Amino acid sequence: MIYLSRTAHWQFLGLMFGFLAWILIVTTTGLNDWRLWTVDNVSVITSGLAWVGIWRACFFTHALPSFETCQSISISDSFVPAEIIVAQVLMVLAVISGLAGNIIAALAMRMAYFSVEDRKNIKLFFRLAGTLYLLTGGMCLTPLIWNVTSVRNNRTIDFPPEFNFPAAPVKQQVGSAVGVGIFASIMMLISGLLFLCYRYAWKTLGPTNSTDTTQAQRSDWPNGLNQGIDNPAFHTEEMS
Repeated sequence: MIYLSRTAHWQFLGLMFGFLAWILIVTTTGLNDWRLWTVDNVSVITSGLAWVGIWRACFFTHALPSFETCQSISISDSFVPAEIIVAQVLMVLAVISGLAGNIIAALAMRMAYFSVEDRKNIKLFFRLAGTLYLLTGGMCLTPLIWNVTSVRNNRTIDFPPEFNFPAAPVKQQVGSAVGVGIFASIMMLISGLLFLCYRYAWKTLGPTNSTDTTQAQRSDWPNGLNQGIDNPAFHTEEMS
């Protein structure tokens, strides 16, 4: 049996990156501060600052019964711009594909690090994990870049009156959720490349017989241990 643990250290780091990136993607999906709106009318939004996420729009106020007021944003709402609709869909898909990528990557690392005799699928597992990581990073990065573009172009959102949002902000900025998401996307892309660059399995593992496997194992032994030496004591007992 050929042990591959020495060849997969970078891929193990990729698995750690993928797991951490998936947690950050989940966090990014739930954060409200994708956009920061600065408003001049502080009669309702008394803090002068509002947060616009892909699921909610929130602000602090002393004019309403609730100190923090949030309104849900649904994909079916007519006022929702295309970038928020795309973000809702792609971020959910990124969470799902990222979870699947972590599971498959963990199975691939198990094949490499432990003595699993049936390794005929190791090539498939490494490639599938890398592809899912790249897909997750791309799906997460797309709505984030679109959001940054909308903020830089100062595109507004026509919120309904019950949201208590102005027709347009004085200025808007990119929120911290975007920074977290971009960092997570880059980590996912790195993880995907690490797994796709793992060539040892499909270069050296193939349909080998037991003799080839035994010779491959013996080649890793220290010098002198791979040569058969007769035991004199064994022969003495056998002859007596």
